Amino acid sequence: MKLFLKTKDFSVSGESFELHWDEEFQMLRTSPVPENLEGYYDSDNYISHTDSSTGLVDQLYQKVKRLNLKKKLQLIDNQIDISRNLLDIGAGTGDFLLYTQENGYTITGVEPNEKARTLAKDKGLDLKPGLNNLRGQQYDIITLWHVLEHLPELEKQIVKIEELLAAKGTLIIAVPNFKSFDAKHYGRYWAGYDVPRHLWHFSKESIAKLFKPHNLEVVQIRPMWFDAFYVSLLSEKYKGNKLYLLSAFFVGLWSNIKACFTKEHSSLIYVLKRAK
Repeated sequence: MKLFLKTKDFSVSGESFELHWDEEFQMLRTSPVPENLEGYYDSDNYISHTDSSTGLVDQLYQKVKRLNLKKKLQLIDNQIDISRNLLDIGAGTGDFLLYTQENGYTITGVEPNEKARTLAKDKGLDLKPGLNNLRGQQYDIITLWHVLEHLPELEKQIVKIEELLAAKGTLIIAVPNFKSFDAKHYGRYWAGYDVPRHLWHFSKESIAKLFKPHNLEVVQIRPMWFDAFYVSLLSEKYKGNKLYLLSAFFVGLWSNIKACFTKEHSSLIYVLKRAK
């Protein structure tokens, strides 16, 4: 595969990685893939597995997460009529599941990280460590909020996800978009690459190509407006910019403005259903 970009793990290890272009699926692949990926999540800097709000970036992350909960629920409510059986894959510390449960959903969650599962358990949630724990189950809504890019053996995982989806179910996937303006602007410093935790880097074309063989088609694409600002904030920090707040705001704003015309937002939500 052709080399697309050289970057590094800015948040945990400082190790260098390469992104290779996959022509068939129109996406990027992280290389090399470490044998012990779990070790790259074992850090207080990886906020998705903590409820930290100690620093400014952590506080902003938690505020954005709370704002997004309502938007996510509205999107899900628009997909179903009566049944409210939901599976969240990569549930983190469980805040999204708790919110949906409070709003009448029957919930199940999967989270491979033990630290995150423990925090979720303290909130009353019993998260499963993997998809194999759910064999034989069916769900009307399956969500992966910034999770698909983390999954090893991607095509095998997609098969498992498709098997768990009910006949008239809806699959909702949110992932970073490496074709966005902020990705091109920051290059190797773009926080959306987040190597090696992000093994895959998707475009609109790649999501459609990956799921088409499994009889799932994209029926709707929605932007995640806040992501342009948050990803720009992290990217500016990786560059060592002391005025990162101001710079990140303008880059994030410009990225969103340009995306109004290109439709290439910093992160995108894909709604998939079974092809008729």
